[in-house]
Amino acid sequence: MSMLNTILVVDDDQSIVELLRDFLENDNFHVMTACDTEQAWGILQQHSIDCVVLDIMMPGQNGFELCRRIRAESNVPILFLSARSDDVDKIRGLTLGGDDYIVKTASPGEIVARVKAVLRRSASRQTMDEKVLDYGRLQLNLSAREVVVEGKNVELTPKEYELLRYFAEHPRHVFSYEQLLAKFWDGVGDRHTIRVHLSRLREKIEFDPNHPQFLINVWGVGYRFEGG
Repeated sequence: MSMLNTILVVDDDQSIVELLRDFLENDNFHVMTACDTEQAWGILQQHSIDCVVLDIMMPGQNGFELCRRIRAESNVPILFLSARSDDVDKIRGLTLGGDDYIVKTASPGEIVARVKAVLRRSASRQTMDEKVLDYGRLQLNLSAREVVVEGKNVELTPKEYELLRYFAEHPRHVFSYEQLLAKFWDGVGDRHTIRVHLSRLREKIEFDPNHPQFLINVWGVGYRFEGG
């Protein structure tokens, strides 16, 4: 990874911040840190950040609220870092637009690997050929990374866009839960992770999310893109 990749670590536990900074800098990342959400917000307004590693429970505004503020303005990848492993926090974090959810019991090396995975996918988008996938009321301009539904631009998070593009480039191909986890979450996660992201994506591109036209659930197996 290049030093051009800047990671913002937001956590009120200074020992965790220092540990992650050491590991990230050892992999040639530029690291900025914040001890609360207001300080983090100020950094995000003044600097170009490639990825945010965000603690949930902090004094004052929590990480969920900061994620909501970020998603109103930016698609920068967000990796939640939490001491809690229960599904409720995980689902909430992913629903708000987080790209990954990491429990603090994970090793610093695993956290760095997850950051690298997000950045690899982000870098691959920058080398896309000029191409438009047209499915009638839904179009994807791959070079511009734009999604248009019924003539209106739709804002997607990086993970949502990656998922939609992958499906749209393989119409009617059924992808299993295991295949999707391996490709987009490095095999870490569960079916809840995929369901939350697909549900959120349907809310943005489907005319009726309860009766999807594009992203079809293949019960017990996974999902396929029908192509309208």
